[in-house]
Parts: sequence; structure tokens; C-alpha cells
Amino acid sequence: MLPAEVTEIIGRTGELVTEQYIFADLGADLAALLTARAAAGRYSTVDSPETLGRLVTEDLQSVNGDRHLRLKYSAEPIPADPEAASLAWLEREAKRSLGGVGRVEWQPGNVGYLELRPILFPPSMSGPAVTAAMQLVAGTDALIIDLRRNVGGDPSMVALICGYLLDEPTLLFTMQHRDEADRQSWSLPYVPGDRFGGTKPLYLLTSSATFSGAEELCYDLQQHGRATIVGERTGGGAHPRVAHTVHPHLEVTVPVGRPVHPATGTNWEGTGIVPDIPVPAADALAAAHEHALHTLHAETPTAA
Repeated sequence: MLPAEVTEIIGRTGELVTEQYIFADLGADLAALLTARAAAGRYSTVDSPETLGRLVTEDLQSVNGDRHLRLKYSAEPIPADPEAASLAWLEREAKRSLGGVGRVEWQPGNVGYLELRPILFPPSMSGPAVTAAMQLVAGTDALIIDLRRNVGGDPSMVALICGYLLDEPTLLFTMQHRDEADRQSWSLPYVPGDRFGGTKPLYLLTSSATFSGAEELCYDLQQHGRATIVGERTGGGAHPRVAHTVHPHLEVTVPVGRPVHPATGTNWEGTGIVPDIPVPAADALAAAHEHALHTLHAETPTAA
């Protein structure tokens, strides 16, 4: 890469972070950090967009570890209309993955099992598939939702799923922005078909790869006392982001919002979701099933 090209990318990245990052003061500090490190020669020997993306991402995340804040490298040229390309990708992946419903099973003891992966697609793309899956498990006595291979998704799908798992409309979070009014997200007051309901045992399985929108589902239900989280601490990405192309193979992703949960006044950014039952991800299903059977047995009255 030419030095002038690198300088231009660093400058534009600093501008975007300053103008849009949800934490305005920190955005300005990060822009100054990039400028200082460029002056110190950190990027002077960069020979590829991939290397520049890696170095700048390390610097952007060096202060508060925000994993949605990146100079993201793409091996393929970034499309002229990234938003349209992203929407087309989502639609293709939703069709290829059965709307994100990986597996639905009945487990011994009348325990339902539902795997959601690779992401929680928007309801406009996978609402019927998720609704059908929720109908299959509605009559079980306990439910395990597997998010170990789920790396994100749409808050609207979280709201739909929570509608099946809570009995009343519930405030999930308030999204704060720098220059916009706060926006609340609630579990849906009406969902098609039968609800699993808000009282039966519910378990969510996690791994270190569980991220973003999948973490929101865990956090919302855990903090409302509705679900038991089983598995590993999750990745810790809470802030929604926007992307800006600054090179044919590089885009700056800037978090522009901050979800605030009513029970905690904060979110899972940087900390991840701490499981209630910590076990290796590979053992999470067995541990959750065993706990569900024990809970159901304890709740079953014995004959006099």
C-alpha cells in the first residue's frame, strides 16, 4: 500500500469514530490515538489492506475492547452498495439454514431442545420457521435453547422469541444513541400459536463464540430471572454498529448505539454473559438436561 493511501484511511477512520461512536469522548480519544501511532511509524511498513486492518483494529480495541469497533478486512472487494449486499446475504443464509432453526428435538422427560444458528435472522426472513419450531416445543415441560453456535442477529427476532417465553409484554432494553431519541424494545404482546410460557424451566446454552444478538437473548432472559444460562462465558459484543467503506477491501465498523437493560442499567459489552451453570460448551447440553430433569422431578408431587 502507498503511504498516502494508508494516511488517508487512518484519517477517515478517525473522523468516523469521532463523529459516530456511541461514546463521544472516547471516539475523539481513539482518533487521537490513531494519529499518534501513525506519527510514531506503526503503519509505515504496512504492505497490504489485511495487515492495516489488523493493526488498526488492535488499536481501536485497545482502550475498551469494543469488539464491534474495527477496520474490517474483506478478501473480496466490498460491494458498491454494502447494505443491499448484506441484505441479500442474509436472505440467502436464512434460506440455506432453514431460517436459523438448526435442530428441534424431544428429549427424555418431555424436555424440548431447540438449536438456533448461525444467527437470529430478522422475522421477515425466518419468522415462520421460528414460529413453527416454537409450536413444536410449546407443550414440553422444560426447554433448552442452544445458542452455542449462534454469533448474532436481529433484536426484532429476540423480541419475537421472548414473546413465546414470557407471559406478559416485558421491557427488554432501551437503545441509547448519541443524536437520536432513545428507543425501547419489548417482548411481543401477541405471538402466533401457543406460547411455551413464562414459568416452565428454561435453559440457554452458550459458548465463547456466542455473540451479539444471541447474547442479547441470554442477557434479557437471565436478568429478568426467566432463564438459566449453561455453558461458557460469551464473547461480549453489545453495541450495534454501522459500516463505512474506506478502501475496496476495508470498512470501518462503528458502534452507534448502547442497549441498557432495565434490571441492571447496563449491558454485556466487554464482559459477556456469565453462565449460571459454568461448564465447557461441549458438556452444556448434558448439564442442562440433567438439571431440567432434576428440577421437574422436584416439582412433581409424590403420592401420599
